[in-house]
Amino acid sequence: MSPNFQRRIDAALGKIECDLVIHNVRFLDVFTCEWKEGDVSIVDGAIVGLESGLKARRTIEGRHKHLVPGFIDAHVHVESSLLVPHHFERAVLPRGTTTAICDPHELTNVMGVDGLRYFLSSAEKLSLDLRVMLSSCVPATTMETNGGGTVDADQLVPLLTHPNALGLAEMMNVPGVLNADPAILKKLEAFAGRPIDGHCPKVSGRELSAYASAGISTCHESSTLPEALEKLTKGISCWIREGSVAKDLDALIPILTLATSTSVGFCTDDRNPLDIATEGHIDHLVRTAIKRGVAPEVAYRAASWSVARHYGLRQVGAIAPGYRADLVLLDDARTCAIREVFKAGTPAGEIRASGVVAAPSKNSVRASLPAARDLKAPAGRVHVIGVEHGSILTDHLILDSAAPGVARLSVLERHGHGSKPANGYVDGFGAGMRGAIASSVGHDSHNLIAVGSNEADMSAAMGALIESGGGFCVVQDGAVKARLALPLGGLMSTEDAPSIARSLRELHAASKAIGCELPEPFLQLAFLSLPVIPSLKLTDKGLVDVEKFSIIDVRAS
Repeated sequence: MSPNFQRRIDAALGKIECDLVIHNVRFLDVFTCEWKEGDVSIVDGAIVGLESGLKARRTIEGRHKHLVPGFIDAHVHVESSLLVPHHFERAVLPRGTTTAICDPHELTNVMGVDGLRYFLSSAEKLSLDLRVMLSSCVPATTMETNGGGTVDADQLVPLLTHPNALGLAEMMNVPGVLNADPAILKKLEAFAGRPIDGHCPKVSGRELSAYASAGISTCHESSTLPEALEKLTKGISCWIREGSVAKDLDALIPILTLATSTSVGFCTDDRNPLDIATEGHIDHLVRTAIKRGVAPEVAYRAASWSVARHYGLRQVGAIAPGYRADLVLLDDARTCAIREVFKAGTPAGEIRASGVVAAPSKNSVRASLPAARDLKAPAGRVHVIGVEHGSILTDHLILDSAAPGVARLSVLERHGHGSKPANGYVDGFGAGMRGAIASSVGHDSHNLIAVGSNEADMSAAMGALIESGGGFCVVQDGAVKARLALPLGGLMSTEDAPSIARSLRELHAASKAIGCELPEPFLQLAFLSLPVIPSLKLTDKGLVDVEKFSIIDVRAS
């Protein structure tokens, strides 16, 4: 609906009442990065004035409080919250996140372009401003099997007519870009002039310059300060990520200064509802950044205007006349203590439940139960995936398969092709683990993945997920100790955030009880099959040396 400019003008001039005025509040001017004091006046969901004296039907006293623009998650996979979009909205909106830039490539890798359409349709119904980047890498590589087939430029371009479609999502196929793969170039050329997100961990030098030359202008995969600084120098905006597994905030905090804040933002990428409930969403990143020494005005600018400016979202991200009144009222700016969140001038608590788009109900887990003998990997001196808590990067180790801490790892193609599982080894889940953990969330093709101390429990865990249509589970001695069903694409539940958080607590307790030492083993496990993140990964087709971008033998020569 087009804005009523006559009403805005009349309200700003005091000829008619505003809908809401927040009186005597200290608000952030993101353009000068300074705090100002005034009255923030709102009509029809838009800010119309910062001067005092305007009358309103409703007044909120803002004395001793701070007002900042609503937070923007610069890059998120809603599927990784395990929530369908309307439950995601209910989880993050009270935390101050009023806009999210999402990439639905998880669901798209499972069900093809229908996954994108589901998110675009859902975005129409939400109060949360959900902008959809159209998935660029489906499948992510040729070294894995997905369920959604190949989504090409010809399928993506027609979706750009949707008002919530924003640009091209993270271009994970770095070799495809650098080698000028015709299909990749066709996508990049089709989206020229629109935002194109990047995904280039550890890429530097001439390769990074070539990658940026293709119009790619962001990256959320930096894990070290030099890496992030080089990307900023080459015009690539850096989104500082703090998810449930990948935690880069502490390492990258020094890049966020007043000088760089126009090119730095925050993202969650993959964050589960338990962490959202206990720590927060973008508010957690802001709070932590300030605690680590970033000036509050710089942190709040990075959490709002910097991201909006990059993506060309001209109506959000600032407290100024003409901008949408997506606002966060704070009791304390230094601790990001949220008093109230406003979405288009309406308090979040007063927003009616968003409409629900029917989720596809077809069971996407179509694998046959593997026998324990099918999950055996070669023994002896082997290549081992080394896992480190807080990172989705892995080490490439060579160890004896019987070494302490080395566990079995298997990936089973689950999209109905009837393939045999691929088997290997992983180190880092805990030397004392006795049992198995399995997941149908296995980035990015989302095959079944299981880690365990023995093949019998791994088989039982995969069987439990086949039975429930996907999800997470913990098994010991053949018995399921905890399980969360994720029937929508094997990725999401239709339950609300508190219900899923309770299930995650039970799963974490069960994984700890069988000896797993990782605090978030399920999402950590999910990234062990992602062959675009260095250094060693396991897909349904075999063990992938990501540095060489090729499949290698499990046996070490």
